Amino acid sequence: MNRLLTLLLTASVVLSSQADERPHVPAPDGLRAGGTLYQTLPAPPIAGEPRASGREVRNYPEQPPVIPHSIRNYQVDARFNRCLECHNRNAAPAAGAPMVSITHYVDRNGQTRAAVTPGRYFCTQCHVPQTDADPLVQSDFQSIDQLLQRDQQGGQP
Repeated sequence: MNRLLTLLLTASVVLSSQADERPHVPAPDGLRAGGTLYQTLPAPPIAGEPRASGREVRNYPEQPPVIPHSIRNYQVDARFNRCLECHNRNAAPAAGAPMVSITHYVDRNGQTRAAVTPGRYFCTQCHVPQTDADPLVQSDFQSIDQLLQRDQQGGQP
């Protein structure tokens, strides 16, 4: 046991003395600057609160709608889902919120259940809040309606 402890202490001293000799190899840039492999850069600021534009138009069939309100500090875990306080089928009319889609009540075997199924219980795995964030990457995405309109006009964008 003492030999192992001595070996570990020796290794930590050697490694700490080499910490200042680390190479400054640049890390690859992704969506934010990479810095170096041994450098920790600050994260970009969190995007602002949701825009006040109401419900967004969906760009393609089956697109999960975005959340038009703040969900900061919402509890969504195995025991409780704050979203369902307003969006379950019983509370939605009184809350003025859209009811969770019937697809959220269908399990992986195609059986309709009385409660939201486990595969659809964690809302933010598909739904995200609207924000005032700028796009991280440029996109030339066109909705199906834009594509159909372009085709009707003879293929001109």
